Amino acid sequence: MEEKNEQTLRPSLLDYTRAELGEWLAAHEDKASRAEVVWRYLYREGIQNPHRMTELREATRALLDESFQERRLTREAVREDDDATVKFLFRLPDGHLIETVLMKHPYGRSVCLTSQIGCNMGCRFCASGQLFRERSLKAGELVAQWMEAARWLNENAPDESLTHMVLMGIGEPFDNYEEVVRFLRIVTDQKGLAIGPRHISVSTSGLVPGIRAFAREALPVKLAISLHAPNDALRSSLMAVNRRYPLKELMAAVTEYIDRSGQRVNFGYILISGINDDVKQAQELADLLRPLGRRAAVNLIPYNPVAGTSFERSNKEAIDAFYETLVQQGILCVRRKERGKNIDAACGQLRSRYLHNPAESPSHRP
Repeated sequence: MEEKNEQTLRPSLLDYTRAELGEWLAAHEDKASRAEVVWRYLYREGIQNPHRMTELREATRALLDESFQERRLTREAVREDDDATVKFLFRLPDGHLIETVLMKHPYGRSVCLTSQIGCNMGCRFCASGQLFRERSLKAGELVAQWMEAARWLNENAPDESLTHMVLMGIGEPFDNYEEVVRFLRIVTDQKGLAIGPRHISVSTSGLVPGIRAFAREALPVKLAISLHAPNDALRSSLMAVNRRYPLKELMAAVTEYIDRSGQRVNFGYILISGINDDVKQAQELADLLRPLGRRAAVNLIPYNPVAGTSFERSNKEAIDAFYETLVQQGILCVRRKERGKNIDAACGQLRSRYLHNPAESPSHRP
């Protein structure tokens, strides 16, 4: 498929907050108040085509049509697992591929969103890090992922609704800070998707400037830190970001975030056999997090093996011992249920496999 240059693509109405769209209209000698009408069409009626926004005057529809284009994602592949996890491989208008994952929980459905095409964080255990960042997504491309997941759910499970989202897909959200924050303001707007901030989690590998800036945004969404090691030596060997922002700096930024926001921070910890799953490392982790008290919680995650690495998943005995050590030390801790293991559901796996083996992609099948 021929790829379009990103620079030749017009922006999408989904890229703008309500206030920004009002300012854009005013700058183009139209009424800022018409942004309210446009947003109702976008987020209540699912209409992106300006010519279908019939409550707008003809001149406004023409202005919007010549200035913006619809942000539609093409479903390249849809993989469903027995646990109701659904993984989408979407193609963007410029030809790039991204992943989005829909998950089922006792409390409802959540969607895991991609924030960048590729990732430059270089985490050794992650499939996303095997493919360098090509560009960051616009806010509207994040919105479109939610919309497409919701559309699929409406088509296939109309009695269920999409209630939660996590920014834990391909890419580092704080390496795309401005667009991610814009996206969060769009989706939490009561006239937008109206998603409760408590139903949104943003995960970072530990970009300290981003954490400190996020603490000042007054966005009451949940923050998660991808930690995966209890000391600098091990974390630096697994995650390149730790060489720039070691644990002392990271924990200081997390403390500032907690103090400013008043919210608990979740620490993701993927358990890798023989690497970071010893009970001594669990004790180190408890010592690291103890100063945060009940304002910190650990999410223990089973590792999904990635082709091209030698890492393997910890066995049940090691996971149980690690968990029990943390609990005995007074650390809030949960064991994440494994999801989508049969459909390349770990971050970046499906996209990576298709890019390395294009003949397997539906777009290349006869």
